Amino acid sequence: MSKAQDTKARIVEQAAALFNQQGYAGASMSDLMRATGLQKGGIYNHFRSKDELALEAFSFAVQRIQQQFRGALTGKRHAVDRLLAILSVYEQFLDNPPVQGGCPLLNTAVESDDTHPALRQQTQLAMDTWRSLIERIVNKGITRGELQPTVDSQAVATILIATLEGGIMLSKLYDDPSHLERALDHLATYVQHQLATPG
Repeated sequence: MSKAQDTKARIVEQAAALFNQQGYAGASMSDLMRATGLQKGGIYNHFRSKDELALEAFSFAVQRIQQQFRGALTGKRHAVDRLLAILSVYEQFLDNPPVQGGCPLLNTAVESDDTHPALRQQTQLAMDTWRSLIERIVNKGITRGELQPTVDSQAVATILIATLEGGIMLSKLYDDPSHLERALDHLATYVQHQLATPG
C-alpha cells in the first residue's frame, strides 16, 4: 500500500468512527480535521467532498460488520448453528463494536432517511445483503430438514434484524446492556425452539 493509499484508508477509518458517533450531518469539517489530524486540504486531496467521504466511511463500517459475520459463521454448517453464530456477533457489539458508536446500519438508516438519498441507498443495499444472508441460511436449513418446513425466511430475517437493532438502540439509549441481552436470549430461544426441527 502506498503512502497516499495508507493515508486515505486512515482517513476513512477515523471518519467512520466519527460519523457513526456524531452523525453525518453532525460531524463538521473541523471535527474531521481534529479526528484525522489533517488540514482541510489534506482531506480533500483524497475525497472530492464530505459526501464522498461519508459514503466510503459507511462502506468501511459495513465491511467491518461483514468480517465479524464471516468469522462467526466459519465452520458452522447447521442452520441453527449459523443463526446462533449471527446472534453471537451481537453479544460483543456494545463492548466491542465493529466501529465506535454502535451499529452503523441502525445509525445511518435513522439519519439518512430523508436527508441523504445516496447514503440511504447504500444503507438499503447493506441491509439487503444482511437480510439475504439470513434468508439463505433459513431456506437451506428448510431444504436440509434442519428447520421446520413452515418457517418463512423473510419473516425470520425481519424478526432477527428488528429485534437485534431494537435491543442495541435501547441499550445505547439507557446505557444498559440488559436490553440487548434480553433480545439475544429471546432470539436464541426462538431459533432453537420455534424454527428448529424437533430432534
